Amino acid sequence: MELGQLGTIDTLIFAVYIVSVIGFGVWIANREKTDTASDYFLASRSLPWWAVGGSLIASNISAEQIIGMNGSGFELGMAIATYELMAAITLILVAKFFLPVFLKKEIYTMPQFLEERYNGTVRTIMSVFWIALFVFVNIATVLYLGALAIETLLGVDLMYGIIGLVLYSASFSIFGGLKAVVWTDVVQVVVLMVGGTVAAYGILEVVGDGSVFAGIENLYNTLPDHFEMLFEPRDTYLDVANAHELSTGSTPDGDPTQLKPGDEMKSSFQLLPGMALLFGGMWIVNSYYWGNNQYIIQRALAAKDLPEAQRGVAFAAFMKLFIPFFAVLPGIAAWYLLRDQDPANLPITKADQAFPWVLANYVGVGFKGLTFAALVAAIGSSISSMVNSTSTIFTMDIYNKFINPTASQGAQVRVGQISAAVALLVGAAVAPALANAGQVFQVIQEYTGFISPGVLTVFVFGFFYRRGTAPAALVVVLSSVPLSWAFQQLMPDLPFLDRMAFIFLISAALMVIVSALTGKREKQRVAEQTLRDGYGEQEKRDLAGKLIKDVKLRNGLSIAVIGIGLATGIRLLLQPVPGVPVSMGIIFVVLSLVVIGLLYTDKSADDYKAIDLDPAMFRTRMGFNIAAVMIILILTFVYTFLA
Repeated sequence: MELGQLGTIDTLIFAVYIVSVIGFGVWIANREKTDTASDYFLASRSLPWWAVGGSLIASNISAEQIIGMNGSGFELGMAIATYELMAAITLILVAKFFLPVFLKKEIYTMPQFLEERYNGTVRTIMSVFWIALFVFVNIATVLYLGALAIETLLGVDLMYGIIGLVLYSASFSIFGGLKAVVWTDVVQVVVLMVGGTVAAYGILEVVGDGSVFAGIENLYNTLPDHFEMLFEPRDTYLDVANAHELSTGSTPDGDPTQLKPGDEMKSSFQLLPGMALLFGGMWIVNSYYWGNNQYIIQRALAAKDLPEAQRGVAFAAFMKLFIPFFAVLPGIAAWYLLRDQDPANLPITKADQAFPWVLANYVGVGFKGLTFAALVAAIGSSISSMVNSTSTIFTMDIYNKFINPTASQGAQVRVGQISAAVALLVGAAVAPALANAGQVFQVIQEYTGFISPGVLTVFVFGFFYRRGTAPAALVVVLSSVPLSWAFQQLMPDLPFLDRMAFIFLISAALMVIVSALTGKREKQRVAEQTLRDGYGEQEKRDLAGKLIKDVKLRNGLSIAVIGIGLATGIRLLLQPVPGVPVSMGIIFVVLSLVVIGLLYTDKSADDYKAIDLDPAMFRTRMGFNIAAVMIILILTFVYTFLA
């Protein structure tokens, strides 16, 4: 079957499935009440664990995972699966250390937490940041990749595909709120897991002459470079889009190419810098995404209670371990089948066409339509999740705070619906601009990385650094983007994951130093604390005996600095990156040690908005602990075997 064709049976299955999901979503939207902000934005805080876990995965697995990661698997190989595998551990850490704080505060949005911990200015700035990120990066890229899949398989023009996805997402998410999104997610995640497995099964059978396991073994033996999990500095990959352009002599727009021979070979290490996938910047990517990203964490905030939320997150962590089977292996198999062909005549002219090509050619009749329908529906679900979270932030953090602080519950719901529609339309207008991008998954990671180090610093230090002040948080969030841009320009050869680790170290240092300079005097702090909490200094001392000891909090922050900053510095010294001076590794090490020294020598008073952390908050049940140990053991086996 050629690209751009889907048989009659598959087209019918696709149409019936999409219509059924829309009908189900509309039914949920009309059946469930959305009279209050809690109903619309947090599903009345009533979600069971399996709905939390299923919705987390459905919101996460979308075009950038299925299409984008298979595209990266096509060119880079299994190393891209690190984003999924390391996310499993990150989910466990988020469930244990982040969720107890968020649920204790009963917050709706991430910016709301920032106001409760710091002040309204930090909340407002981050609200604007997140709305812009969701609309111009997340929603736009998912719309583009989804429309690309539709264009590849159905022959529908890219713009019409974008319009279709907008209408699909709008059909239930705008009016049904989070409940409609979550319950359709539960359906989507089951079908998508089945459909993705069918797609992987189909092409692996071809590679293995009828056996899936033989197919995996054949790929592993024939393409060892594609199963390398930790790249070396001089590892390269073939950029298929550039190779095609060089072979044909013209750009996708028909203009003469400006590329020169050799431009088709690019650095694998720049995208996935070796040990940084285990220590360093990868922890920033995953911790920010799973712990501070509104459209992800909102599902856990809507759980019945903390144990239910933690069970749901652990369930999602186990599902993450399976995702590379259908989100990376089909892309590697596509490279196996096409690697010897002339780039000018390849049916794939860019990496992100790999999975649609597999779906068109190696999935049987009937299953092709179901898999494609599940993919498109999952894309719609992710868009709906992003749109719902965008509207949540706009309504709760912008509209309620500045435009109409006395808005009724009904008015808040209506504003949420309007802002959701606007976010969809703006994202749709931006999406076509991504048509000339290569690996869109990597584009998302890099540009999200401009804000994630600063944001993660503000949250982590907000949890565990009692001396952190609002001015310090403000300096960190405002400096994150310009610092990231500056280091990208000054040191373009430094991999973006390493750049994120460096910005995290600078942000941590700024957090401690500025907090020390702007912290309030002890007498003023005590007076404000007494006014706020209703108890005096003696009561405060009595309470302190029941809280987590300050030295333990400092130890925890130091571990984060060691795992992200110091580990990156040592790696750069042992594994120099071409174009990056050895002195950069020394700077990493020195800066890490400086931050640790600042943490242990800081004697300033606690900020009056510091969070009182009771050790009981972080106790987890036996089932959760067993799940955490199993996940760690599985990942240890995978990396030991493939490394």
